[in-house]
Amino acid sequence: MKSRVVFLISAALVVTAGCSNTSSDAVESEDSPVSCTSTTVIDGPVNIATTVAPITSIVANIAGGSGATITGIVPEGTNSHTFEPKPSDAATLENADVIFINGLVLEEPTKDLALANLKDGAIICEVGSAILSPDQYIYDFSFPKDGGKPNPHLWTNPPMAKQYAEVVRDVLSRLDPAHADLFARNFAAFAEKIDALDAAMITATATIPEAQRKLLTYHDAYAYFSVHYGYTVIGAIQPSSFDEPTPKEIANLITQVRESGVTAVFGSEVFPSPVLEQIGAETGVRYVDVLRDDDLLGEPGGAEHSWLGLMRFDYVTMVEALGGDASALKTLDVSDVVKDTATYPQ
Repeated sequence: MKSRVVFLISAALVVTAGCSNTSSDAVESEDSPVSCTSTTVIDGPVNIATTVAPITSIVANIAGGSGATITGIVPEGTNSHTFEPKPSDAATLENADVIFINGLVLEEPTKDLALANLKDGAIICEVGSAILSPDQYIYDFSFPKDGGKPNPHLWTNPPMAKQYAEVVRDVLSRLDPAHADLFARNFAAFAEKIDALDAAMITATATIPEAQRKLLTYHDAYAYFSVHYGYTVIGAIQPSSFDEPTPKEIANLITQVRESGVTAVFGSEVFPSPVLEQIGAETGVRYVDVLRDDDLLGEPGGAEHSWLGLMRFDYVTMVEALGGDASALKTLDVSDVVKDTATYPQ
């Protein structure tokens, strides 16, 4: 029992900081269907399938205005780790020219269905796997190395999301060279907004006392973010099994929260955690239950229904709950660089 509690709350992260592999060439060979390199040229608008909503939003910002069709597979507010695609999703996947997925073993059932239905010449581009080499993976309490699954939540770290967008730009430029200049312009505008978000988060983080930059969250989605901005992830309530901890484990968590000096614990509006609520109540620590890692704000077509809007919301929530000043974030323009016409399953 004791070893599992330590597993849940361990602060250790195995990581190589930085991200030097910015090429859009995935680790697979060029003739593999799972590759971000393709020599295929599409005659007409590109048909794109995506998985989780943040990736759909990033793709939409790069592809917008080209006539491309973008269809997401994983419904917002769904656990992407355990999501099983519907048989009807096969039709979306079999019509796609390119399927953008996160990779790093996040969406294996969707990937398997895509491989079974992939049309000739189409590719599956794992954007996360394309920008990180295995020695840069983070393994931690929720994603132990002996489990073989690295932490896949790269998109909550803006510099990595920017690299996702770079991969998308390069893939689409090869598939649809007639719109390569458009993809380049969209990327430049999107990258500028990401850089502004990154700079504002650095400014906001500096207003939080270093000893208070600690995160205890509902889900282990901020590992790469924390390395980049200098936070410490002391634990996540949802372990790799996605079960709730036992009463004895909860008691141990409460003790460790008291000893760590955490000022807030972060739950999710999408996946409410009575465990976090209990920890907050028994320790007198503020319980904030509105974070979300892959469920965009509002409804599709809304002003803040975007990766940019989601990240700003999460960062403002974290900074203010930890005693910092989020003014630099609140003034940001988080609108998409082009109209988002993607389909987001709900």
